[in-house]
Amino acid sequence: MPFVNVKVIEGVFTADQKHAIVERLTDAMVAIEGEAMRGVTWVVVEEVASGDWGIGGKCLTTADVRSLAAAGA
Repeated sequence: MPFVNVKVIEGVFTADQKHAIVERLTDAMVAIEGEAMRGVTWVVVEEVASGDWGIGGKCLTTADVRSLAAAGA
């Protein structure tokens, strides 16, 4: 039984986007393992509090991630 754990900073993704993450990661695992594994593939999307996530010694906030996303759009 595959278990995929995705951690994101709170307030960045909408409920619809989190549902898409679950669906698409499940599809990716099924593409590798076979359709019989769909019903036992677990995907969990966990939100980490804004400011509790750090990269390169710098804490990131929801606003930081939104700014990065806007710059890449």
